[in-house]
Amino acid sequence: MRLLIIGAGFAGMYAALSAARLRDIQGASPDDLEIALIAPEPTLVVRPRLYEPKPETLTAPLLDVLKAIDVDYIQGNAETVNTEARTVQITTSRDTRKTLSYDRLVVATGSRLFRPDIPGLAEHGFSVDSLDDAVALDKHLHGLADRPAVNGRDTVVVAGGGFTGIEAATELPARLRKILGKDSKTRVIIVERNGAIAPDMGEGPRPLIEDALRKLGVESRLGACVASLDRSGVTLSTGEHIETETVVWAAGIRAAPLTAQIPAERDNFGRLLVDRDLRVPGVAGVFATGDAARAACDDEGNYALMSCQHATRMGAFAGNNAAAELLGVPTRPYHQKPYVTCLDLGEAGALFTRGWERKVEMVGDVAKKTKREINTVWIYPPKAERAAALASADPERVTDL
Repeated sequence: MRLLIIGAGFAGMYAALSAARLRDIQGASPDDLEIALIAPEPTLVVRPRLYEPKPETLTAPLLDVLKAIDVDYIQGNAETVNTEARTVQITTSRDTRKTLSYDRLVVATGSRLFRPDIPGLAEHGFSVDSLDDAVALDKHLHGLADRPAVNGRDTVVVAGGGFTGIEAATELPARLRKILGKDSKTRVIIVERNGAIAPDMGEGPRPLIEDALRKLGVESRLGACVASLDRSGVTLSTGEHIETETVVWAAGIRAAPLTAQIPAERDNFGRLLVDRDLRVPGVAGVFATGDAARAACDDEGNYALMSCQHATRMGAFAGNNAAAELLGVPTRPYHQKPYVTCLDLGEAGALFTRGWERKVEMVGDVAKKTKREINTVWIYPPKAERAAALASADPERVTDL
């Protein structure tokens, strides 16, 4: 029997860990149940941190962890999924094609930044969505020091006032001063199409976010969209033109395109609709998890967000349940009632909330300490020690906040 997992992000990593854990508990061998993970590299990109400096350091190796739990790593890009034949076709690093069969499949392909067809965005926009994108932005920022301080060199426009946009924007003043000098006249401007910053955070945390932006000197343009970009800067839907050499696009994400190959219903974000066990209804043998799945967290109408916090736990349940079907043992319905947010606010600290109503629990330096622990400890892979790695993947305990 073979269980294939596509994706080495947070959901894919925990799917592999959890499936291997159940296999170990049931006394099955790797020969009885082969678990294999497909990804271009055996590396976890610590995506929630890509707004930080030195993004090239924000990865974690997975190969030793996978070896420790007897999960095979298959290098390649998943190109085609045939759910009737139960096969996945991959392209290897040598541009050769290979077809793999599966008995159960876990789609953990993550998400991609949504880039609309805005004039100039592809040519002039940066992002912190992927490792390559973040490295390109960092290189560009450092290159600004070699340019004359005219034509908006010291101005950065961040398109999107949601979670990612705020974290990128509040980190930028310090990054720019370090690169351009403490006396440089830097400007950071957030452009948000809604009438308020952080539209999804609610009215409780918003005044604290607005206060942090004021302290950092971060400006906002609310009720406006980016209409076009060119070499001179960005033009907004209001007609305002802002001279800048740096535009960071942070305005929404969508499920990775591979989900479109699964013959099932999807939501507006391209996520596959799944049942409580994270199966894709009507498609035998296929589970979806993380940013590739729209899953109910509870019986109160709350659904998992496209976030690391939800992806890790969803991955653990998906891997467990896919293995459980093959091993003939009961599955475990996914549930994730606890929900917290910890928003980095750069030199202004951080903001920690609990619950879907986002009740503020910590602010400033106290919340910043928690944010650092989350970013540098909690979200990293377990050590490559078999017992500890398998123990870390109990679905009922992963991300149990």
